[in-house]
Amino acid sequence: MMLQGHFIDTLLAAEYRNNDSIYYSIWEYFRGITAPTFFTISGLIFTYLLLKAKEKGIEKQRIRKGITRGLFLIGVGYLLRIPILEWLSGTFNTYFLVIDVLQCIGLSLILIIIIYYLTQKKVNSFLFASLSLGTLIFLTEPLYRNLQTENISIIVSNYISKQNGSIFTIIPWFGYICFGAFLATIFFKYVSEKLFKPILISSFITVGFILIFYSSLILSFFSKILNMQLFMDSASYNYLFTRLGNVLLYFAFFYAFETHLKSPTILKIGQKTLSIYVIHFILIYGSFIGIGLNSIIGKTLNPNEAILGALLFLFLVCCISFYYVRTNTFLYKNLSNIILKLRKGI
Repeated sequence: MMLQGHFIDTLLAAEYRNNDSIYYSIWEYFRGITAPTFFTISGLIFTYLLLKAKEKGIEKQRIRKGITRGLFLIGVGYLLRIPILEWLSGTFNTYFLVIDVLQCIGLSLILIIIIYYLTQKKVNSFLFASLSLGTLIFLTEPLYRNLQTENISIIVSNYISKQNGSIFTIIPWFGYICFGAFLATIFFKYVSEKLFKPILISSFITVGFILIFYSSLILSFFSKILNMQLFMDSASYNYLFTRLGNVLLYFAFFYAFETHLKSPTILKIGQKTLSIYVIHFILIYGSFIGIGLNSIIGKTLNPNEAILGALLFLFLVCCISFYYVRTNTFLYKNLSNIILKLRKGI
């Protein structure tokens, strides 16, 4: 979804971006589910591994690895936007400091660890904290939707405001990480129960449909009952809860058919997500040198060309990830060596 979404959005000609077209509207709607799914599944997987590590007695190693990974993702996020050729030519600006998916997920992993410590590593307390924080972040979105930060560092500002061009900010997107962490605790506590899978799938479907079709009505109801305009403001632009509903339906589908989706190729793709992200970002947006498909082709493709190109692009990026690079292993290994040397020095 990420690969085809970025490819088509970057290269489809403007005259075909017509919301009156049922095909384009369906594509755009499903494209909007990609990022919420990305963040929610990141929170789920990371938290589940953290809880399992506690169960196995290797909690400290998992926390160290989580902090290292979080810092690593933040670093890679900045690295991908460094315009080396512009800097060599003497042109400097602050656009490379904008925040994208990787920085958001990296900081979110570190925040999850902090919340885990604040709840004294108790599963039930962590479950309540993650659910409450995710809900609070979504409910208060109108308060920071157009946040302006004039008197703080641009580095910090870019994490909480889009005024300088950040694509993703830690709020509200950390909310999806929190809901993913909440789901991870549910899995951890009850996955061994006999009827866990059918009950959870049914719950995903039920809650998902409620969030998609009725969450705005529920927010409006509470606005009237509590006499709080904030709930009405959330209801009037309710993309966060509805997208969470979409994510739950995704989860229900893939969890229901998981036994049919465990081919080695699919599992390998899941293990290469960071490499795939880095490769596709370089190819489409021209990291470092500023020359990518966005500048070579631009918004010139018709729908047939865009669809065919997206399929070829998906295949190409996965092949490069599988057979020609070792991005994750190489970078993690070297980052770990650097951290080890710093610790010895200290």
